Amino acid sequence: MRHGPHPLTSPLLHSAGFRHAFFTSEGGVSTGPYASLNFSYSVGDNPDYVAQNFERAAAWLNLEPVDLLFAQQVHGTLALVLASDTAADTVRAQQADAIIASCGAQASCVRTADCVPVLVADCETGRVAAIHAGWRGVANQIVSKTLSQMFQLGSKPESLIAAIGPHIRVSAFEVSEEVAQLINAATEGFDVVMRRPGERPHVSLADSLTEQLRRMGVASERVDDVGGCTFAEPTRFFSYRRSGPASGRHLHAIVARDP
Repeated sequence: MRHGPHPLTSPLLHSAGFRHAFFTSEGGVSTGPYASLNFSYSVGDNPDYVAQNFERAAAWLNLEPVDLLFAQQVHGTLALVLASDTAADTVRAQQADAIIASCGAQASCVRTADCVPVLVADCETGRVAAIHAGWRGVANQIVSKTLSQMFQLGSKPESLIAAIGPHIRVSAFEVSEEVAQLINAATEGFDVVMRRPGERPHVSLADSLTEQLRRMGVASERVDDVGGCTFAEPTRFFSYRRSGPASGRHLHAIVARDP
């Protein structure tokens, strides 16, 4: 294993000049079920190890650990809009599942362990958003609601690009019929449910989010999917569904840039 993090990145975001990262579970210092790049203090990991992992992620992004801004995620649809002087402690004390920012001195971040991270960038203004979308967030259209806030701030649909990060993929994401119907309803008739004889429904969260982005004006060619199934790839990813509560959490980050 190479020393330090080696995250997944989006060609779209990279070519547009946005620093970002979908960190895998590799390249950290944590041990046991949290090996090795865990970013949660609340799952039982050694706090010193978690702090070192944040230091490594910040260094990869050419930032300080205090510049990695993330909130308490609650599977809701609230997006925080950051000011240029918003303190990390202020953000981390609030409940939100998306972070919108226009200042390039800090990174908008979300953490996941099967849910979908979505990083959005405005190529005209430099504004960015990091979104945490579990099935509840997908069903309640957190991506659409976050983009609506970006539009209110002056972003235009045709200026946006987006990247979908590693998450539990359709082959592993078995759900109840009720959940399948809720997610399908969020895409207004675009079917994202896979059905196989004798099995419960399976849902493609990536397809649902791509369709929601399209309906908000972000064309499919302006959406990257960087790949990776958190459930099926234990050497690269943490998975709550696979490992239970004693599992690490990934960090996903994007930094705003000058217009």
